[in-house]
Amino acid sequence: MTEPSLHSKPALASFTKKRWLMLTASALVIAVFLFSPPLTLLDKTQAIGYAVCHQIPARSFHLAGQPLPLCARCTGIYLGALLGIVGMALMRRCHSVEFPPRALLITLLAFTGLMGIDGVNSYLSFFPKLPHLYEPQNWLRLTTGSLHGLTMSALVFPIINGGFWHASRIKMEPVIKNFRELLLFLGGVMGIILIVLWQQPFLLYPLALLSTLGVLLMLSIPGTMFVLILTRQEGAARTWSDLILPGVMGLAIAILIIEAMGGIRAILIGATGLPL
Repeated sequence: MTEPSLHSKPALASFTKKRWLMLTASALVIAVFLFSPPLTLLDKTQAIGYAVCHQIPARSFHLAGQPLPLCARCTGIYLGALLGIVGMALMRRCHSVEFPPRALLITLLAFTGLMGIDGVNSYLSFFPKLPHLYEPQNWLRLTTGSLHGLTMSALVFPIINGGFWHASRIKMEPVIKNFRELLLFLGGVMGIILIVLWQQPFLLYPLALLSTLGVLLMLSIPGTMFVLILTRQEGAARTWSDLILPGVMGLAIAILIIEAMGGIRAILIGATGLPL
């Protein structure tokens, strides 16, 4: 009867040691990213944008003579996604695991369809001899991107909630319950659009930081899920503290992905001379 207790302390110590090693390694990755060049805050956001966005000047908004780190469409996508996740969290849907009702889901998917249409039309405009439906505009890229970002958050949030939380903490309810709630989010999207289109110089840093925070968040989420699956801890969290280590590791994975994507892009540009 005493044998399990004889082995439980070494096992617990080993588990704790592994956790500290993983936390230290993740913190090191984050620290290197924060304190290595580029050192300025704005340049850091530009580096994040470089990894995930084409950053074509003509397709980006400029504030105080500086382009935002993401193009108009990507700015909308990641601000819309950030708005959706923060909004659902404030509505106490952090344990909800159901998608929005069918009518809402169709509406949200239609938003993504609109972005797809605008994206194809925008791409066709690169080629003067090819026909396109209308002249692309940055405000359209921003608008359709923001709507798609909201859709993305509404699809991702119930999935991650189901992957994070123990069955005893899960709520069988939609993350967005009805059109009244959707209208609240659409009001937030409208606010994002108007603020970005305002293009006031003092908004440069807030918009740059929030949009790239959206990038980090959307990359950290699958990174965190990967850690939970790898450690066989998916669906096991009972408190927020249970998600601290996976969350830090997920952020470290997101940073590694950004660094890798940025490096690959730089190599391809250097090798081909193409403005990728």
